[in-house]
Amino acid sequence: MSETRSYDILVVGGGMIGSALALGLSRQGWHVGLVEGSTREALLKPLEPATDVEDFEPRVSAISVASEQLLASLGIWEDVMVGRHCDYQGMTVWDGDGTGRIHFDAAELQSRALGTIVENHSIVRALLAALEASDVDLTDGVKVTGCWQEGKQRGVELADGRKLGAELLVAADGAHSRLRQWVGLPTREWDYDQQAIVCTVRTAQSHRYTAWQRFSSTGPLAFLPLLTEQGDDHFCSIVWSQDTDEARRLMALDDGAFAAGLETAIERQLGAVETVSRRFAFPLRQRHAKDYVASGFALVGDAAHTIHPLAGQGANLGYGDVRALLEELSRAKRIGVGPAEDLVLARYQRRRKGENLAMMAAMEGFKQLFARDELPLRWLRNTGMRWLDGLGPVKNRIAAEAMGLGR
Repeated sequence: MSETRSYDILVVGGGMIGSALALGLSRQGWHVGLVEGSTREALLKPLEPATDVEDFEPRVSAISVASEQLLASLGIWEDVMVGRHCDYQGMTVWDGDGTGRIHFDAAELQSRALGTIVENHSIVRALLAALEASDVDLTDGVKVTGCWQEGKQRGVELADGRKLGAELLVAADGAHSRLRQWVGLPTREWDYDQQAIVCTVRTAQSHRYTAWQRFSSTGPLAFLPLLTEQGDDHFCSIVWSQDTDEARRLMALDDGAFAAGLETAIERQLGAVETVSRRFAFPLRQRHAKDYVASGFALVGDAAHTIHPLAGQGANLGYGDVRALLEELSRAKRIGVGPAEDLVLARYQRRRKGENLAMMAAMEGFKQLFARDELPLRWLRNTGMRWLDGLGPVKNRIAAEAMGLGR
């Protein structure tokens, strides 16, 4: 006989986005369930101290100041800061095919940092530790095998035969969201014909607490600063987005040849690339749900939108979704309205859809601008970058928007 349990709100996906949402909703007094395929033991496992490139997790995020504020309001940011992280005070972006360069500095914004580079597992671990001490009912280590709706209840079926239901079902199950597909929310998407190569490197010179990004006609390369527990500032996480054929060629190189290619691509800004970790490559695809909501259902994070990693805004857009949905559901709680009311969900969609689309359009335009090699466009982008670098107030306004402080 299958077990059935009901909640006010059921969140599927216990990653960085879903766990934050579930924790915030519980603090508002909702009866919340959270389903995650990994076991809590795996999610709570501490990271080993880092002394080598292989000790860092391959997946990291550039957490904006606005996202930091959200996580601080949930009471978990202090726990993240106890672990391995790197605040970055500068960001340097330049055109590898020209002379245009722009540098952003936290000091010009009277800010402690432009953002923080954190291994994703550190955030998930801090969130899960807080969830363990909360009223959230965590169902872990089991796969979701189906989705159902009966009257005003939506829910999921689990591989072990259990059924979980709620007034509001929230999908935080990633870019390939099965819940989004089962509910029937279509997406607009296209393939970039690029792959992102991700790994950790050690460089001869310090990263100087700066994020470095070089654009070329075949794709951008980012060096994101990392820091060991002992304060060694010679490690970086790299994201090298390249056309598919070039990415495959790079992945086939041995470590020495790959390191040499990295040195050339980053123009030896950090000296020699001394050590390279195991490499991972994944295809890049732009994806956006035409609607974020349906009756008794909502999408957050990558389940609603995925974006090219060139600006490092994926996690921050997801936390923007969390912030907006928490605010709308807090308002609903305050006025005695159910979490799945159409007006509540419509307000959430209206707040997030336009902002996410604007960011995605900007990043797509940016990518296309640097992918074109015609002389007039090269002149325009290089002249524009030099011009913008000299306009402090305008440049700082752009930086503030990226930090999430312009809203």
